[in-house]
Amino acid sequence: MSAGERRLPAVDLVVPSLRHEEAFLAAVGRSRDLHGTFVAPPATSGTYRLDIARQQEPRYELRLVVDRARGELAGVVNANEIVRGDAPSALLGYYAFEPFAGTGRMEAGLRAMLRESFGPLGLHRLEARIQPENRRSIALVRRLGFRLEGTAPERLKIRDHWRDHERWAITRDEVRDPC
Repeated sequence: MSAGERRLPAVDLVVPSLRHEEAFLAAVGRSRDLHGTFVAPPATSGTYRLDIARQQEPRYELRLVVDRARGELAGVVNANEIVRGDAPSALLGYYAFEPFAGTGRMEAGLRAMLRESFGPLGLHRLEARIQPENRRSIALVRRLGFRLEGTAPERLKIRDHWRDHERWAITRDEVRDPC
């Protein structure tokens, strides 16, 4: 750890399964205000199970961020729309759960996902799309070394409204800390 860096809490990345369903849905319920218009995670058993099924496709790597000390769900990280071949890349998605927002657990989870993406998954590039109003999320990707590439107007429909998104990206060669 270099001077000025803070020590992050220990987390594990876990592949979601049916055994996590109850805890996941409870975490989503207590995090509604936190998620606001930024994300609409699965909020029913049916939508959670669709996410579980989706991870069988080679284009998706879904992970739960689990606080190692407490054994509780702190958030979610995922690599979506994975592309192979000459452009090995993915879209990075993530969101925290209360009461863990702002505690460093998502930074630790994203660092672990960078290691997995640029290591075993063999990706070269990750892109995070973030609503401009989501300052905490933008600060997080900046700390990790992502760079702003531009804005995509009306990029994604969340909670029945089209939302602008900034495009933040990082390549394997740009990772400041090998995570």
